[in-house]
Amino acid sequence: MTQTSIVITAMLVFLVFLVQRSEKKARRKVFLLSAIMFFVMRQFAFNQGNEGMAWQALLIALAVNFIFWFIVGRYNPTGSSDDITVIGMDD
Repeated sequence: MTQTSIVITAMLVFLVFLVQRSEKKARRKVFLLSAIMFFVMRQFAFNQGNEGMAWQALLIALAVNFIFWFIVGRYNPTGSSDDITVIGMDD
């Protein structure tokens, strides 16, 4: 793998992780932003003549995030921001 493909893979792992760990209210917005970023990266790879690299990076990112979900995410679901309580507030 070249340095470009490693960087694109790392960025896609991060974007898929954001979608996976975002709360349910914001998941659609985060997914849309991540999809836009993926197509920007795919266009970058296409301009370099290496569009298959972007698809390969997406598959690797999905596999890595599936493994994370299987090990950690199933047992620790994403909470809601409504459930946050601040200790010491006099409300």
